[in-house]
Formats: sequence, C-alpha cells, structure tokens
Amino acid sequence: MFSGLLKPLLMASFFSSLSAHAFDVTYTSKAPVIDGSQEAVWQQASWHDMPYLMDGSLPEKADFTGRYRLLWDENYLYLQAEITDDMLIDTHADPLVRYWDDDALEIFVDGDASGGIHQFNHSALAYHIGLDNQAADIGDDEKAHLYNDHINSSWKRQLNSPNTILWEVSIKRYPNDYTDAAPKAPIALKSGDVMGFMLAYCDNDGSEVREHFMGSHDFAAQNGSKNLGFITADVFGKITLKK
Repeated sequence: MFSGLLKPLLMASFFSSLSAHAFDVTYTSKAPVIDGSQEAVWQQASWHDMPYLMDGSLPEKADFTGRYRLLWDENYLYLQAEITDDMLIDTHADPLVRYWDDDALEIFVDGDASGGIHQFNHSALAYHIGLDNQAADIGDDEKAHLYNDHINSSWKRQLNSPNTILWEVSIKRYPNDYTDAAPKAPIALKSGDVMGFMLAYCDNDGSEVREHFMGSHDFAAQNGSKNLGFITADVFGKITLKK
C-alpha cells in the first residue's frame, strides 16, 4: 500500500480544500469513561452520520450504518461512534499488516486545521483503530507504526438487535512537527480552537480486501479516487471547540 503509492500526488497544491463539513463541538467538564458503554455525559453532543462511500461498493444498511458524536476537554477530543456491522473481521494477526483490510475505525485528525499532505509526516494523523483497539498509521519513515499512546479505545456489542457496536475513543492532539524519532508532547485543547476532522469505517465481510470504506464527509474525487484521507488533510472537515 505504501511503496510508491500516489507519490506523484505529493504536492499540496494539487488538492484544494473540498470539504464543506464544519460544526461546533461541545465542552464537557466531566470526562466520559472510555468503556463502550452509554452514559449521560454524551447527551449534550449531537449525532453526525457516516453515509458517504469513499472506496469499494456501497453496503446495504443491514451490512453497515454508522454515526458519531464528539466532546472535548483540555486533555482530549472524545469520540463515540455507533456502528452497525453484521460481520466483524480481523484476519491479520499483526496489527501493522494490511490493517485497512480488516474491520477498523479510522479517525483523521489535523490538530490546527492547516490541511496539506500528511501521508509521510504527522502534520495530521490517520489512526486506523482495529478490533484489538490498537491504532496504526504511516510514520515519517514510510512504514506503519502503532500510536497507542495517542489514543484510548474501547468498544462493545450491544445486547439488543441489531447488536450495534458502541465504540469510544479519547484522542490527544499533537503539533505539526511531531516526528517518530523525536516525539513531542500533546497540546492542550482550548475553546475557539479549530481542528480538522473526519471519520471513516473499513468494513470487510470475509474477502481478502475490505469491501466498503464509508465516511462522514463527502468531497470530490481526485483521479477517480476518494480514498484520500490518509494522504491529505485538505479533504477533512473542520470542528470548532466551544465552551
């Protein structure tokens, strides 16, 4: 996936800012417990759907539907996603091997909404969180790495049909000059901050590759592809932290 993939596209000017998705995120004085269980603190946050096809084929509703909501405090951006997936797949034991072809929640974060190419740097991050709750992304050495210290993830199947997954994640924010060789400390969040954000889900129903890649944001394809979030933050939406 990485070797030579779309390297001709590594010119930020090639992409324009195509996503019009923007909304405010509510502050919470009580941190949600990241355990995949519903709690009252989330009632102050609004749901947002994940209806857009980014790669593969469009699934039936019984196969996949998704929505999410966000909160924040000074330490974390909090995500709660509600996913309907009729078949959970994790066939690659190594969390750094073809993680995009297993079922995974993919969280795209641009800490200062500056946009631009981030495929082989950390001016933005594309956390692929697998069913084992580990977060993989491409490092600045063009190899996959785990960034489990950046996030805390937990999910549970719900008891009632259609047995949706409640997936919760807390996410730290890092500066644009973060590198794997010299990691920087996370940056505190504050009211008025604008961040780039997008959410997607990799859905595999038993084949060698994922069949569906569904996302929260729509944007124009480039060279026939909408699988662009791991390359450029220009296709992310924007969130504004409000207190």
